[in-house]
Amino acid sequence: MAGISGNDELAIGIDLGTTYSCVAVWKHNRVEIIPNDQGNRTTPSAVAFLDNGERIIGDGAKNQVAMNPANTLFDSKRLIGRRFSDSKVQEDIKLWPFKVIKGRSDTPKIVVTYNGERKEFLAEQISSMILGKMKETAEAYLGKVVKNAVITVPAYFNDSQRQATKDAGTIAGLNVIRMINEPTAAAIAYGLDNESDIFGKINVLVFDLGGGTFDVSVMTIEKGGIFEVKAVAGDTHLGGEDFDNRMVDHCVQEFKRRWNKDLSGNQRAMGRLRFACEKAKRILSYATWTSVELDGLYERIDFSMKFTRAKFEELNMGLFNKCIETLETCLSDAKMKKSCVEQVILVGGSTRIPKVQHMLRDFFDGKELCKSVNPDEAVAYGAAVMAAKVSGTIDKRVQDVLLHDVTPLSLGVETKGCIFSVVIPRNTPIPTSNAKTYVTVYDNQPSATIYVYQGERSKSTDNHLLGKFEIFGIPPAPKGVSHVMNCFEIDANGILTVTASITSTGKMKTLIISNENGRLSKEEIEKMVNDAEKYKHEDQEFKKKAEALNDLEDCIYNMKNKIEEHSVKKSVHHEILQVMKKVIDETTKWLEDNQGAPFAELHLKKVHLEFVCKPLFNV
Repeated sequence: MAGISGNDELAIGIDLGTTYSCVAVWKHNRVEIIPNDQGNRTTPSAVAFLDNGERIIGDGAKNQVAMNPANTLFDSKRLIGRRFSDSKVQEDIKLWPFKVIKGRSDTPKIVVTYNGERKEFLAEQISSMILGKMKETAEAYLGKVVKNAVITVPAYFNDSQRQATKDAGTIAGLNVIRMINEPTAAAIAYGLDNESDIFGKINVLVFDLGGGTFDVSVMTIEKGGIFEVKAVAGDTHLGGEDFDNRMVDHCVQEFKRRWNKDLSGNQRAMGRLRFACEKAKRILSYATWTSVELDGLYERIDFSMKFTRAKFEELNMGLFNKCIETLETCLSDAKMKKSCVEQVILVGGSTRIPKVQHMLRDFFDGKELCKSVNPDEAVAYGAAVMAAKVSGTIDKRVQDVLLHDVTPLSLGVETKGCIFSVVIPRNTPIPTSNAKTYVTVYDNQPSATIYVYQGERSKSTDNHLLGKFEIFGIPPAPKGVSHVMNCFEIDANGILTVTASITSTGKMKTLIISNENGRLSKEEIEKMVNDAEKYKHEDQEFKKKAEALNDLEDCIYNMKNKIEEHSVKKSVHHEILQVMKKVIDETTKWLEDNQGAPFAELHLKKVHLEFVCKPLFNV
């Protein structure tokens, strides 16, 4: 996106979080975190609709969630850019006190009662309300209208989720001048705060564990403000809310054990229990035990339960281990040994959990973790610096900041045989563009359908379909003669544009991936990278088989054409030609009936056909 000019138009930086959001601005040659109307420097990402027609956003919404659970909305970031049918969304729906239904194109819609009427909202709309609140907070503080903003997103957000977040900003009345990854924004905060301590180039790892998402980013920071991301990894459905859910599940089971009653179907009881568990989780970060106490929780039964830090850690150990596994993947992708990491920067409220810090220190062989940046504010801080830079602030410290980020997942197209042809590999620095040329797969092919996928699997359909489009007007020609060039371009916001052009005519068709073209679920994202390892052998076998199938088809095609050549008809005996034609026809029929044949059979058929038709090439 184009920047803006002039210093009169201030641009703000917004960290749109799953549970809390934060807004900041570059003012008086430094970043200022802007407090909300309650004096708090972070604002709950919650929206409430009251019986009297009032809508409350932020602290007020969170404070009344236990009294009005069905009409108090949170976690919109966990829905944005995702499908209703996603299994993890279905799991979340069981835990949320508000209602979520299936909308158009499998889009999740949140249902509330507002002004006495049933209202349905998209996740983008709820996120836009939170962004609008942050905009108002900044305007009240600065005393002027604010239009321009840099919004942060998880590094592992896919194209659909980024586009949906940008749409939310637009709905909120913001001109989104840039979107940057959260761990990158946090690294900018660290770099500017510690610039006097940076000599030459240092390797840093940002460990960003927030309320609903988890990112790891390996990067280098160079003196003078150059930030270069080497690799990212993450899980767009892992964070503090998942730790809360484990506690809530445990309490529900304990309640059932004691009184043989299931309170999970009571929205108000679950809302109160969730609120109490979140509070207990925070206490357990500085105390070794606490208690969850709720009077008249369900059917007038008082609930009281002691919760130790050890029990909390036991319930969540699987999730903590997942964080470390993701960290290892990121270091591997960056081709960096853990001993080469000079600073481990903690970002996100969930990094306050003692067990998480302990496991990180153990992983890095006792290295002290960097706690010099505020984990709740660092992302907004970095976003404000980038906002100042893009909006043309003349301060040298801001203008010297140079950012080199990467794309988290591979992008490409489907080729013959459902093979995923990667055009831009994951962890490629952005902005970037790359093009690949593909040929027609049958004679006189008039058009080509371009299927655009995102993921790490060899078989295209195992990845996520972002969108498709068709280009017409390919001139008549034999198979393999006409060329179509596919150009992929990712902008600084990580948003993809695909252009297809017919090489011989120059005719072009463009696809900008938007929400309607494909929404990638968190489960699908996790499977993309994890399954690539788990099913590596399966992928290799599929690729071999698909290539063998294509080779056999090409062999049949070539033999058919060779037989029809004038020189062959003159030189090869008629009876031998008839034998060849018979074998070609038999192989063609066999292939039609055995598309799922294994690699070995396909390869043998090709070898046999080549052997029978060998005289054709002695002419």
